[in-house]
Amino acid sequence: MKLVIGNKNYSSWSMRPWVLLRQAQIPFEEVQLKFGDQQGRLTVPGVEKYSKARKVPVLVIDGESVWDSLAIAETVAERFPDRQLWPADAKARAYGRSICAEMHSGFQALRGTMPMNIRSRHPGKGLTAETQRDIDRIVAIWAECRERFGHGGPLLFGRFGVADAYYAPVVMRFLTYEVKLPAAAQEYCEAVKSLAAVREWMEGARRESEFVPEDEPYSKQ
Repeated sequence: MKLVIGNKNYSSWSMRPWVLLRQAQIPFEEVQLKFGDQQGRLTVPGVEKYSKARKVPVLVIDGESVWDSLAIAETVAERFPDRQLWPADAKARAYGRSICAEMHSGFQALRGTMPMNIRSRHPGKGLTAETQRDIDRIVAIWAECRERFGHGGPLLFGRFGVADAYYAPVVMRFLTYEVKLPAAAQEYCEAVKSLAAVREWMEGARRESEFVPEDEPYSKQ
């Protein structure tokens, strides 16, 4: 099984399945492709070998490519039911799928003004009214999820699962831009940052030296 990813410093989409697999102790081969630029458009040279969509991440399993982070998460959860990556309770599982889908398709203001950039610090940058609304919604999701389903541990559903992997890049953004959060949300961020897979990803991001202008609106090369 191979997981094709982009730059660890920038690629929030790649971080999700990588953290999911690593934290769940599911073995895989990492194939890292670095972002490039073609006439002002972000590209991933070499990804066409793995996916016609030409985007990362891509999971190659049994010779078949699974692209898109949500499809990868569902495939992994299906292939490895013993890891319990979705909650066993049907109501909790439906809630988990809903908040992952909302993360997958929403929060455009947060993505646009606070791109993931693990090795940098930009306190206060990117905070617009629209971004604050996204932040408030995320904090509300975390609070409701923890209150309803998170009594068995410090993560969204108590123990680690797909939802935590999905919101790990948000935690990275909150760290980079030093977003002010309620105490409960900050505690959840600390729990995510303490995960072994998240720490390993962050260490890898800090070792990278590539500079991608599209993901560096507040830095100069």
